[in-house]
Amino acid sequence: MGALAVGELVAGLSTHLVSPVVSVGNEFIDRVPRPVKDWAIAWFGTNDKVVLVGGIVVTALLFGCALGVAARSRTWLGIAGLGVFALVGAAAAYQEVDAAWFAGLPSLAAWAGGAAVLLWLLARAHLDVPAQHEDLAPARAPSATSRRTFVLGSIGALSAAAVIGSTGRWLQGRYSAAASRLAVMLPAASRPKLPVVDGVDLEVPGLSSWYTPNTDFYRIDTALLVPQVQAEDWSLRIHGMVDRELELSFDELVSRELFEEDITLLCVSNEVGGSLVGNARWLGVRLDELLAEAGIQPDADQIVGRSSDGFTTGFPVSTLDDGRAAMVAVAMNGEPLPLRHGFPARLVVPGLYGYLSATKWLTEIELTRFDQFDQYWVQRGWSAEGPIKVMSRIDTPKGLARIAAGTVTVAGVAWAQNVGIGRVEVRIDEGEWIEATLAAEENTMTWRQWRHEWDATPGRHLITVRATGHAGLTQTEDRALPFPDGATGWHEIVVNVEG
Repeated sequence: MGALAVGELVAGLSTHLVSPVVSVGNEFIDRVPRPVKDWAIAWFGTNDKVVLVGGIVVTALLFGCALGVAARSRTWLGIAGLGVFALVGAAAAYQEVDAAWFAGLPSLAAWAGGAAVLLWLLARAHLDVPAQHEDLAPARAPSATSRRTFVLGSIGALSAAAVIGSTGRWLQGRYSAAASRLAVMLPAASRPKLPVVDGVDLEVPGLSSWYTPNTDFYRIDTALLVPQVQAEDWSLRIHGMVDRELELSFDELVSRELFEEDITLLCVSNEVGGSLVGNARWLGVRLDELLAEAGIQPDADQIVGRSSDGFTTGFPVSTLDDGRAAMVAVAMNGEPLPLRHGFPARLVVPGLYGYLSATKWLTEIELTRFDQFDQYWVQRGWSAEGPIKVMSRIDTPKGLARIAAGTVTVAGVAWAQNVGIGRVEVRIDEGEWIEATLAAEENTMTWRQWRHEWDATPGRHLITVRATGHAGLTQTEDRALPFPDGATGWHEIVVNVEG
């Protein structure tokens, strides 16, 4: 704990430094095998990063305990073990984007701090070992007094570590972009979105609201800590296979013609019936207009978005040929982008899963070719093209719910981006498919709510839903996992009806 605390404190001294816990976590995220990532998202969802940090801290604590035991008989083992810990942290630090030459300083300081705490605790334990045989002689059994001294010393060390670590976290918090976000005054949209049409929200208890609140919107990305990008220091560079390279400051970007659009975003890791989907009203600059100004060269076939932390996405240039509302977004649901959702700017491209296009903390857009560059997730085996599939979900009642017999409202959401939902059908047990009532359609880029009034009879029942797009394509029954280009299958739940 002492070593970790010192690492946190030193990391708070400069924006160019990252704590060993974060550096190791980021490296773990980049190098862990895909099945492990899939398992973590499936089990922990948006809490996966909290679990990872907790796992790193627990592992470090266990490692520290083992070193403490080893150091009782051979002090050099404890010091050397802490050195290994520091080397791992330093190596991870130098893998960070734009790592400074002194990036390993927090890990080295953690080594020194940890070694000092170890030697201090050993001294408290009154290990009477002859100096000339310090590394070989067994430790003498401590007396009751020395045990008490050691315990009190350990409590003091833990308390000091908590204070030092908290101070380090506070110092790191000084570099938060929260103040920059609060200072942003967004101009009104030149092309404002009209108020949503009547009837888009069925207002059924338990049904997902039409707009997903920013605080509830899912977050899946590779950033262990949310990047802190100040709007006043931010710029967007458009380069690569273009006729004219562009570089825009935040003020220059928002001074352009802004437009609003309601768009549903989906994560490719979303399981059938999963929650990694949300709908929001976005404000931004049209991506096709920015790229037209830069001039896309004929041979370019891939648009790459690059985040401030080096993460990349990539999708076909041809995606924009149909005029869809792809944008460099600066606001979400009427306020500047939340820090965790990409402030100051991000990409939003309807019709594609987020791993292909939804770059948060956007700093670069590069025009290139698929045969010259593989984006982050493609390097890890995911498909280079991933259009969103037709899908539907039951929101209420919940699976395994106990409900009273009589009229029960079954409701949920469905989506078929850039096509639109034309029909949703519900089936009870092995009965006939029954067409559900659809909410009004805002546009083809958002989810659409649906409901069905079911005369529930006592017993255990299976409820299944499927959707069909306006183009006539019906959601497939065939079940497939999210890898490599999105899950498929009908959503089914079991409920118990009590008479």
